Amino acid sequence: MVAPSPRRAIEIEVDLELFLGEGTSFLFPQREARPYESSEPHLEIGALRVEAVEALLGGRTRLLVTTLRALQERAPIPDALAGLRLTLRVGEETGFQTLIGDLTERGFERVPIVEEVGQFAVRGGLLDVFSFGTPEPLRVEFFGNEITSLRFFDILDQRTRGTTTEAHILPVDFQRDSEAATLVSRSLLELLPADALLLSVHQEAEWRPELDRTWTYVCRLHEELTAEGQSPDPPDTLFLPANEAEEKLAGLARIDLAATPEATSRAAHGTSPGSQNSLACTAPPAIERDMKRLSAALRATSATGGRSLVLCDNRGQCERLEEILVGAKKIPPGAHVVVGSLAAGFILESADPPLQVLTDHEIFRRSRRIQNRRRFRGAVALESLSQLSLGDYVVHMDHGVGVFRGLQHVEIGGEEFESMSIEYAGGEVLRVPVYRLDLVERWVGESEGATPPAVHRIGGKRWKTLKRKANEAIELMTFELLRLYAKREEEEGFAFSSDTVWQKEMESSFLYEDTPDQRAATEVVKRDMESTKPMDRLICGDVGYGKTEIAIRAAFKAVQDGKQVAVLAPTTVLVEQHRHTFSERLADYPVRIGALSRFRTPTDQKKILNGLADGAVDIVVGTHRLLSPDVEFPHLGLLIVDEEQRFGVRHKERLKQLRASVDVLTLTATPIPRTLHMSFMGLRDLSLIRTAPRDRMPVITHVIPWSDQILAEALLRELDRGGQAFFLHNLVSTIHGAAERIRALVPEARIEIAHGQMRPRQLDRVMRSFVDGEIDVLVCSSIIENGLDVPNANTLIVNRADRFGLSQLYQIRGRVGRSDRRAFCYLIAPNELGDDAERRLSVLEHHTQLGSGYSVALRDMELRGAGNLLGGEQSGFAHSIGIDAYMRLLEQTVKSLKGEEDSQKFPYPDVSISGSAYLPDSYISDSGQKLHLYQRLSKLAQIAEVASLREELVDRFGAPPVHVEHLLDGATLRILGRRLGVERILVREREARLNFRAAVVPRLSVLERPLQDRSVSVEVRRMTPLSLVLHQAGPDSLVSTLILALNTLTEARDEAA
Repeated sequence: MVAPSPRRAIEIEVDLELFLGEGTSFLFPQREARPYESSEPHLEIGALRVEAVEALLGGRTRLLVTTLRALQERAPIPDALAGLRLTLRVGEETGFQTLIGDLTERGFERVPIVEEVGQFAVRGGLLDVFSFGTPEPLRVEFFGNEITSLRFFDILDQRTRGTTTEAHILPVDFQRDSEAATLVSRSLLELLPADALLLSVHQEAEWRPELDRTWTYVCRLHEELTAEGQSPDPPDTLFLPANEAEEKLAGLARIDLAATPEATSRAAHGTSPGSQNSLACTAPPAIERDMKRLSAALRATSATGGRSLVLCDNRGQCERLEEILVGAKKIPPGAHVVVGSLAAGFILESADPPLQVLTDHEIFRRSRRIQNRRRFRGAVALESLSQLSLGDYVVHMDHGVGVFRGLQHVEIGGEEFESMSIEYAGGEVLRVPVYRLDLVERWVGESEGATPPAVHRIGGKRWKTLKRKANEAIELMTFELLRLYAKREEEEGFAFSSDTVWQKEMESSFLYEDTPDQRAATEVVKRDMESTKPMDRLICGDVGYGKTEIAIRAAFKAVQDGKQVAVLAPTTVLVEQHRHTFSERLADYPVRIGALSRFRTPTDQKKILNGLADGAVDIVVGTHRLLSPDVEFPHLGLLIVDEEQRFGVRHKERLKQLRASVDVLTLTATPIPRTLHMSFMGLRDLSLIRTAPRDRMPVITHVIPWSDQILAEALLRELDRGGQAFFLHNLVSTIHGAAERIRALVPEARIEIAHGQMRPRQLDRVMRSFVDGEIDVLVCSSIIENGLDVPNANTLIVNRADRFGLSQLYQIRGRVGRSDRRAFCYLIAPNELGDDAERRLSVLEHHTQLGSGYSVALRDMELRGAGNLLGGEQSGFAHSIGIDAYMRLLEQTVKSLKGEEDSQKFPYPDVSISGSAYLPDSYISDSGQKLHLYQRLSKLAQIAEVASLREELVDRFGAPPVHVEHLLDGATLRILGRRLGVERILVREREARLNFRAAVVPRLSVLERPLQDRSVSVEVRRMTPLSLVLHQAGPDSLVSTLILALNTLTEARDEAA
């Protein structure tokens, strides 16, 4: 099937899946990389192409969906299935090194830890690989060259999730650098058998012009690159020449599918009318969100003996629609509401009985969401979030800020250990044993470019004083939060009614499927509103994660009970954005919405104020102007505040007064860490939206120098698909010159300028025109950074991107990729960049999703977001001691105030076991993974956790060597010793010494039987404080005997208690 565009090809393939079932048809997409680009920017494209060819060569499909350009593209496709698919089976002699070579040749990247499709990692006799051909990443275990186990594992915790006896690995893409003689550049058209049938769907009558356009374009690029002194491959290795393509197409049978007989006639190039057939298929009636009209359409079809299917995206949508149709039992006979998705509904009169198919996206007048069932990306492994690099600043909770100098081996008494080296003032180096890494946090400042504080002196007073002051400030803040919370608990507020039919109807018409977090937040907000206590809830979620939709639902609920709603936003642009969104979502209901900002004339403002005063205006959106004394709300029931931290102290005081009597919903896009969320639970109502909307496509990002050709091509590609683009130029003095350059590149585009120094009315006109689709390219300043939501704008070009911080670029890039269309971001920067700017841009370029490097940066941003949330003074302390350390102190304070003190009254004992205890490089070679495991080991508090970590090590790295066993034994003894009040444990070959703390008297009589069974004698060296020596005579391990003894003493103590 040949579709007219890449998007239409995806839609057709998804439709076919509904009709024919999964795995029957395959999509062969056209490349999104420009010709002569070294690699496809998005893994999904290459992977889908490989999968489609593998299915065709393997006989698994006879139906491919593609585009004309994809048919013309050439790639180094092998001529047989064996050259494409790599099959692994348990018990086969594959060869460990051979497999590594095969994966490298197939385009896989070797990494320390597998997180994404197209990566593999090697550890001892284990090999992890994430291929597009497997549902989850695969762990291959070898004994010599034989495969002994194939296991699927979870990326997040790297643990095994299931086993298999056979797995297929497909290449990342068709590789051009392979030396195999069987690899020749060929197109899909050249692979098709002679009896293949072409189904052309809504295509232009003639295919030759498009074939010529593509061929001319690639030839021109080849000439330009040759003129620059490069040696590009000949054009016919990348594309089939237009005349050859036409000749091959002409030799295949073809059916044209068109919407009308006239279109069929045009597509048939003058063939006789006798070759036309009509399917007697018509469009269903337009429902236009009218539930009575829907009910009537279903009843009418049922009355004539026909069948009706209403397709919904998901089960939740089915249930909501059934409720709206007044219960599933009232749906007429022959009509069914089912889960499924099609591009459009239809009526098939020729079916027996006649069939009517309706889709929920057409019923509710919204665009279709295509759900992506395949998994192309992984997640972020936990290790990645805690990696330290040499030279990073760290905070030791006892000694303060120092510089991380790496993991170092230390030899004491002939035994080897690993420790973390931290350099302090005066060049002093503190070596922290790996089991005490729980005392060390990474230093993260409150802003990206924050300068770390001066390092402290070991044992100095400055750190102790600073830590004490920070603790006092945290206690004050937490007391204040507790006081406010208690006061609010005593207040009586308005209890809103439960959901109406209108509420359910409006929520059903939401353009996207709710994410689990979004659904949970909506429910909890409505529950708060229905309670008699005033609501004060903060909703925190990333840009584009659906916070505004929750606010709209809450506002609509309030309005239906006769209450007014005030929506407070920090900028005029955001006010207009919210006004537009609220108006669009509530257009079908009798809700009057107004806006107050500097964009409004005094006359307009007066009208809105009068409307508010007499209750005629239901919802008002505004800047801090809403907090002025002349704004009266006779029936205010809900206040929605967007980005509260951006308002001044005076405005916040006014907000505090309002909070006492009305429900308040606060929204923030500033990411905050889960630790802060947990700390504030119970002190403040907080909802976290951390799951991205389903099928949110990654933004394909390129860092490029200025190139007229690339920019013209990027803008034309967006305009060709009916989209819009942002061109961000952040210097107002030269913005008009930048706009002229863009006009010269794409003269056919409608271009306007927007920046913060424009007159309000003019800026408002431009912004509205862009949102309404009347402008193709918006040349703008960073005024678009917050809140602007234009799903049709999916190309962003940032001029001099090197002058922006990572978090700012991240927010700006969030303006595109807000729909299910693929979005592109071009970061223009000079070739010569400073290290810092280069690092920032490469993080954005290479981690379009939450990949590892990006997540580290995102985590820093979360921590800084926490700093913003805490306010000025707190932020100062957070900077001085590092936000991670600050979070730890905050958590301890909250626990203490809520009476959740640590149940362990003893500190950890010193443990010394004969023999080296560390993670050898031969077992775990990557220092980042090592450090993460050491940190986890130092924070273990239960024996079961040590056992679980040991299982994980066996699963991920193979059987632990003796040094690792010593490390795990040490952790077990520390946990047991702490519970019993042991101060020191010393283990030598056949002898162990236990020194207990003062006033600790264990029941030694319970040890008699277990120790006798193991041929161990006990000697009491000292009565107070108690000191014991255990002598091992039997063959058992002394450490395991000691663990048994301490366990027995602990159980006896617990029973006595």
